Amino acid sequence: MEFYFLLDLMAALLIVILAILIIIRISISFETKHNGTDTCGISMTGGSKEIQADAIEVVKNKAGMLGIIADGIGRENTGKVSAQIALDTAADAFEPYQMLTNPEYFFRTVFREANIRIQKTIGERRGGACMGLVFLGDGELHYGLAGDIRIALLRNGELIPLSEGHTMDVLMKRAYEKGRASKREVIWSMEDRRRWNYLGMDGFREVELLDRPIKLKEGDKVLMFTRGIWQELSWAEIEDIVTGNESLSEKARHITWAAQKTPGNDKENGSVVILDTEVALNAAD
Repeated sequence: MEFYFLLDLMAALLIVILAILIIIRISISFETKHNGTDTCGISMTGGSKEIQADAIEVVKNKAGMLGIIADGIGRENTGKVSAQIALDTAADAFEPYQMLTNPEYFFRTVFREANIRIQKTIGERRGGACMGLVFLGDGELHYGLAGDIRIALLRNGELIPLSEGHTMDVLMKRAYEKGRASKREVIWSMEDRRRWNYLGMDGFREVELLDRPIKLKEGDKVLMFTRGIWQELSWAEIEDIVTGNESLSEKARHITWAAQKTPGNDKENGSVVILDTEVALNAAD
């Protein structure tokens, strides 16, 4: 009896050991793929939500580097599925490129395809995904986004916001600039951060793009955030973290930790991607 008990115990221990080894292997593989040369840092926090519906990936090829960050919207697994569809659409489209001469056309094509795929998959369920793409290549930065993703450039110790995002406060600001809204309406909308555009919605509207690409300089870093980060932390707080001496992976983790520690019991999923622009600068040489 004791013999069989010992066999069962040894079998259980072996399963646990194998599981630990698999987790370690996956972790090492992830670090090697994304952070082995510290070309990027990635971190996620679930906030106070049961499901982590964000999806993030960094893809490198001969054309350059593409940072992808998606924030799922919807109950149960609808948001997670939508975010993964958006990410897979972008990653699959970018992977075969040897050279990307028109990033803006690429962005529009990817967002249009992701929107169609999400709508076909979720059907009548309410949901979708916000997505941000940053392409670094040929010494330049290009980005495209839909929803409330935030993108910023770290240069000479200063964090410079680049994107506006598709939220109601931004929409009203644009309407005011075009003479379609009053100053009072804009003031009233300042705290309204509801999304007015995202992948998977009926009548998906547009992709936010840069008017012109940004010429990169040595030492530049690019940061991408989902709502659970920029809603919890100020730009100054993020800037203090990313100007430290840690690796990009450590900086990304410190950002998510800081967001998780802020007061409140209704926090969104938060994800951050930090990209080193060295890949794009080397490609331009």
